[in-house]
Amino acid sequence: MITTKNLTKTYGDFTAVSNLSFTVNEGEILCLLGANGAGKSTTINMLLNFLDPTSGTAQINGLDVTKNALKTKSLLTYIPENLMLYPTLTAIENLDYFTKLSGKNFNTNNLKSFLSEAGLQNDAHSKRVQNFSKGMRQKVGIALAIAKQAKVLLLDEPTSGLDPKSSNEFINLLTQMKANNVAILMATHDLFRAKEVSTHIGIMRSGVLQNYIETANISLKELETTYLDIMNFQNIS
Repeated sequence: MITTKNLTKTYGDFTAVSNLSFTVNEGEILCLLGANGAGKSTTINMLLNFLDPTSGTAQINGLDVTKNALKTKSLLTYIPENLMLYPTLTAIENLDYFTKLSGKNFNTNNLKSFLSEAGLQNDAHSKRVQNFSKGMRQKVGIALAIAKQAKVLLLDEPTSGLDPKSSNEFINLLTQMKANNVAILMATHDLFRAKEVSTHIGIMRSGVLQNYIETANISLKELETTYLDIMNFQNIS
């Protein structure tokens, strides 16, 4: 579970995130939509304890991330827009390294199984990731979440730059993780993918959650209209 309550981050007179409150339960996907500078990445960075909130709280499975930084990190996996892996190591070696950092130890067969479950082709398991596409690197990230049995997945523009096939494969993986009761928060610009995969959608502007929608209750066209109305208001103001 992911919970924020009146979460706020300011830098002097500038407010990056203002009084943000939401909950993502097990088996739910909340997609945060918004233009650059809306506060999406800042929110994720506070959930990761990379940034301290100015006020309010951020919790992972009921634990305050500022008071339980190591424990909350052990419960989640973070996949940024460009996942950083060690380029000279293979997919198996990268997965082995990062799972050991999280306190887990798996044999090679286990590691291969996690990579296969994440959709990485068998012939890529022993190849150096320096030649991997972005989609292949993202699958290594999903494999890490599977291996860690992560309760929470935080994603920052994970489909940006992916071709349609890779994007579709990634969304299918998120659907599987949702079915496995993982709580997922995804920051994205992609309205189509947000509508396709999410259970809830939040639209942010200037650090404020302007609209919170249960995805089943809105069509893609209605979502687009709502989003553009909020963005146009930003441009006019």
